[in-house]
Amino acid sequence: MEGCVRQTKKIQHLLLVILCLGLTSITYAQDWPQFLGPDRDNTSPQKDILRTWPAEGPEVLWTADLGIGFGGPVAKDGKAYLLDRDDEVGDILRCFDLSNGKELWKFTYDAAGEVMFPGSRNIPALDGNFIYTCGPFGDVYCIDINSHQPVWNKNVWTDYGGPSGLGSTGGFSSREPGSFPVWAISQSPLIYKDLVILASQTLEVGVVAYNKFTGEEVWKTPSLGQTGYVSPTIIEISGEPHVIMVSAAKRGGWGQPLAEDGKIVGLDPLTGKQLWEYAEYGNGLPISLALDAGDNKVIVVGGYELGTVMLEIEKAEDGTFGVTELFKHNDFGDHTKPPVFHDGHFYAQFSTNNKRDGLACMNMDGEVLWKTGQEPAFDKGSMILADGLILATDGRTKLYLIEPDPSGFKPIASAELLKEGGLKEGTRGSRNGGSTQNWAPIALVDGKLLIRDQQQLYCVKVVQ
Repeated sequence: MEGCVRQTKKIQHLLLVILCLGLTSITYAQDWPQFLGPDRDNTSPQKDILRTWPAEGPEVLWTADLGIGFGGPVAKDGKAYLLDRDDEVGDILRCFDLSNGKELWKFTYDAAGEVMFPGSRNIPALDGNFIYTCGPFGDVYCIDINSHQPVWNKNVWTDYGGPSGLGSTGGFSSREPGSFPVWAISQSPLIYKDLVILASQTLEVGVVAYNKFTGEEVWKTPSLGQTGYVSPTIIEISGEPHVIMVSAAKRGGWGQPLAEDGKIVGLDPLTGKQLWEYAEYGNGLPISLALDAGDNKVIVVGGYELGTVMLEIEKAEDGTFGVTELFKHNDFGDHTKPPVFHDGHFYAQFSTNNKRDGLACMNMDGEVLWKTGQEPAFDKGSMILADGLILATDGRTKLYLIEPDPSGFKPIASAELLKEGGLKEGTRGSRNGGSTQNWAPIALVDGKLLIRDQQQLYCVKVVQ
């Protein structure tokens, strides 16, 4: 009898351990530690999303003041972080209490200057006790979230031969190869094992990996092409992780056609060795990172003269990789972010300088099934798939709750939430991009949706 009691207690203890581990993994899974979420794909494991909203919209739990910009938040362990910016001073990493919006601490470094569409633009990455940031002038920092002090810093642009953009005054910089990017360095760090991976995109270096603890360079690739605005991501191909990087095609002046020499490449994440290459992506201004389309397929979307390309990557018996273009066209895309992928269909906001297609749906064969156009309009907003629903901003003032359905656009609820304007008036960016540019990525953590406009960060309750 005594043996049975001991055995029962052992089983109870084991079940308790398993339960605790399960709760730990659930808590971690609902963090939003990097650009586009836990898996860098606009998808959240959050459940119990509210299916109905009050007439005035979902409850805003708190707001916090920010400078202008496009940098989105990340969150972990009850705290939210955002790389803010004051163009007259530099970059400002802010940490907020997720429960009430109180600013707990900040870290600022000098990096004065302004570019077209001024302000912040990059999203940090959280890993353990550290947060990794990249500013618009290429400053990469590892900051201890407990001491609030930098552990190391580098510059992903000037360290590899790129000319400094510091002191810029918001004018239109040169488009010559090797010049400082017109819209600044747009890199959201990727953490893989002990590495921090970013794209340098100078004339000398394509992608670089640093030791995440020391900042020491671990590997770098030669130049992969023209400078763009895409961050690297990890996609599994034949059971192996590949760093996928998209580089810009050559282009002339505005309105001139693009040469089809932009590259999409796969790299070994531990060594930087190039594993495969597709050299016919003709987008001169790529911004959206690559997305895993399942079954060794990779989709890359953009705006301007090239919207979308779908590739299939096959591993041969000798260990090499081959690339097949499945389709490529300009009937579907997204100016700034990868699409949401749900039940074999892609959903993206395809509005650029020359397109006003709004929210669009495309199947795995590249067939576009529907577009909202301007009724309603969606333009550079952000979307998250959670609990079988899409939470989406429209790039201006509205938040939508949408049922993804290949048969047509099915909004469940919408609300005017964000403020118009807030930009620095009279700049070329405000004239070209419109008076309201609420384009930043959104984040979902612990049932709270974090959204920003050009003045504030909002925390919105979206669960039951």
